[in-house]
Amino acid sequence: MKKVFYTLTCLAITGALTACGGGNKKAAETTAEEAPTTQMLSYSKSMKAAETDSLSLPVDKDGYITIFDGKTFNGWRGYGKDNVPSRWVIEDGCIKFNGSGGGEAQTAEGGDLIFAHKFKNFELELEWKISKGGNSGILYLAQEVTSTDKDGKEVLEPIYISAPEFQVLDNANHPDAKLGKDNNRQAASLYDMIPAVPQNAKPFGEWNTAKIMVYKGTVVHGQNGENVLEYHLWTPQWTEMLENSKFSKEKWPLAFELLNNCGGENHEGFIGLQDHGDDVWYRNIRVKILD
Repeated sequence: MKKVFYTLTCLAITGALTACGGGNKKAAETTAEEAPTTQMLSYSKSMKAAETDSLSLPVDKDGYITIFDGKTFNGWRGYGKDNVPSRWVIEDGCIKFNGSGGGEAQTAEGGDLIFAHKFKNFELELEWKISKGGNSGILYLAQEVTSTDKDGKEVLEPIYISAPEFQVLDNANHPDAKLGKDNNRQAASLYDMIPAVPQNAKPFGEWNTAKIMVYKGTVVHGQNGENVLEYHLWTPQWTEMLENSKFSKEKWPLAFELLNNCGGENHEGFIGLQDHGDDVWYRNIRVKILD
């Protein structure tokens, strides 16, 4: 069972003193902005490792935990790895992927990036911008999945077969924008299943805001200040959507099985950023835990 540690705030103590008639005027006027703003999160250092390590992260007045400090990769590592792949760098306070130009054919220096703590009910907010003709994605409830090949060797499966994907795309220049059905591969869409409506993504090179809310199976995608789609995990409707996508039971049995029970037994998983071979930037990454 993973560990999540919450710090106590002096705000609650101040409130108790005030209710009892104690304390002074200055203490009574303490606001949420003045309260201590750190929280401990556990994380795993490698694939299949338990979340035995922990780090202290800042929390803002609205309860959002900053999971990228703009300076370090603390808490982050490669999907299926124990380090951050070298194509992921920190540049001007952003997480940047230096594209290989190979699309989904990831190189040894690349691969997807995850924040190595499993979240269950949460709100994720961040900003992203994409290069011209670029493609990436924000994944959530991800598992690190391996299978056995015909020679009996363990192989790492791609992150997106276990995790819903918030599409990150240059709609004007990447061909994926015209594929799928009803624009369901454009920015902020639930990739290959539900289109983002309205489609309000900004052009390549400009910053977009993304918001993903997951709460007891209800999922909402937001983009640039508007909610653009909603769906419900672990329902007959979710299963039907999978059957009508590239992840159907017939086309991709393992993906169908994993996504149909998205988040696994505990309905929780990692947040991931996709290496799709193109330059992409992410910043101001924060999460509010809703449990």
